[in-house]
Amino acid sequence: MIVVLILLCAGLLTGAEIVRSACCLTVSHYALRSGKVTRQLRVLQLSDLHNAQHGSENRRLLRLAAEQAPDLILFTGDLVTGTDPDTGVAVSLLERLTDIAPVYVSLGNHERMYMNRYETDLTALFEKTGAHVLEYEYEDILIRGQALRIGGISGYGLAEIYLQTGEAREPECAFLREFQDTSRCTLLMAHIPAGWLRSRGLEEWNIDLVFSGHAHGGQVVLPLIGGVYAPDMGFFPGRLEGLFPAENGSKALVLSSGLGNTEMIPRFGNPPQILVLDILPTE
Repeated sequence: MIVVLILLCAGLLTGAEIVRSACCLTVSHYALRSGKVTRQLRVLQLSDLHNAQHGSENRRLLRLAAEQAPDLILFTGDLVTGTDPDTGVAVSLLERLTDIAPVYVSLGNHERMYMNRYETDLTALFEKTGAHVLEYEYEDILIRGQALRIGGISGYGLAEIYLQTGEAREPECAFLREFQDTSRCTLLMAHIPAGWLRSRGLEEWNIDLVFSGHAHGGQVVLPLIGGVYAPDMGFFPGRLEGLFPAENGSKALVLSSGLGNTEMIPRFGNPPQILVLDILPTE
């Protein structure tokens, strides 16, 4: 009888955690200092929606996003799912987010999959909402008087040394060389984090902040162990969500655990995330 009760309690707790990790939005706050800004800027990062809805028509997500009072919203890819023809959830969310703050979007692997499968121009569709879609493009803008350069890529951001092995692509490296050539504070949306964390992209490219997603926070997060698996990074890779400074401390990767899911295994110990980064002037 005791064994049955233990198994029942374990099953209930597991089910409750699966529900929490599917539905209970969290807001994670981070801060860093930069010598390239003279007043605080608040960036809200969203990623990996995969057509998820948090509240009817994503009202809960929109309410929490508005409560953070962001100066800028970055959506780092995978708004849609590559095998699902629906774009209504993503389009509706972007339309409403643009009422909160300027919205910039980069493409993820699921956008590329979707466009190949359904022959739909998602860039044009997303831009009709008022969002700015950047795919190997950048814009120089002013936000609250602060000069920023914002760009987006859907590739890996490998260091140039990987050109010699054929793993890095010259067009991507050429874009990153041009992107980093500025005195403005540089914010790059790059959906896939592996090249920045594991192939010295963060160390070699002179980019102040790289915003990524894709890893879904490790999908299943276990106490004392962490995230179990991430695409392109394998099992128990560590560094799956949060703020990760470069070795010299002057640059950082901002990694979101995302809002949705496409895996057969549900998210566990890993609730959907709104990530907020405050960029502060140096003292």
